[in-house]
Amino acid sequence: MAVANSNTILHPKIPAAQSVIAGNIADLLKIPLGTNHDLFQVVDICQRYADELIEANNHAEYIALCGRLLAGLNVLKAVLKLPLPDYLIERLTLDENNPDEYHRSLPTDSETTCEYCFSLTMVLLNQQATMDQQEHIAELLFELLTTLAEDLKAPRFIRTENGLAMIGGEVIPAIH
Repeated sequence: MAVANSNTILHPKIPAAQSVIAGNIADLLKIPLGTNHDLFQVVDICQRYADELIEANNHAEYIALCGRLLAGLNVLKAVLKLPLPDYLIERLTLDENNPDEYHRSLPTDSETTCEYCFSLTMVLLNQQATMDQQEHIAELLFELLTTLAEDLKAPRFIRTENGLAMIGGEVIPAIH
């Protein structure tokens, strides 16, 4: 199976189009992500990237996941500034008679926590840390993203007789 005037032999055991990236990760990397997605969708996809990043054993997968996570965090920054759609406001709203479900927010705001995640991803992408340090940073990044996701998805509003109010008590005329 050699080409004319060539000393290279094509080995039938080696497939010509062998993928460098495994199936599940390749599928994950193909998920389109943009500001047309809602806040919950974007943060969920970012969590999936970070989760797979912890398990990645292949350098190409690792770098691809870091890059996609970085892009996802950029989208998350943009989506955090957009008004919440009505269906998400509904998911984030409790009835006044459910005080046990009230939310305690993070000590930092969502934008700052997103910046922390972005910075940690940049450290991983730059490949300047040792392998052990990269593992710890990837795990910290996943935990931070999980905490951010839990905070973003936690109830924020209470339905009162006067309309919606923040869980802290102030009535809000319009929700951003």
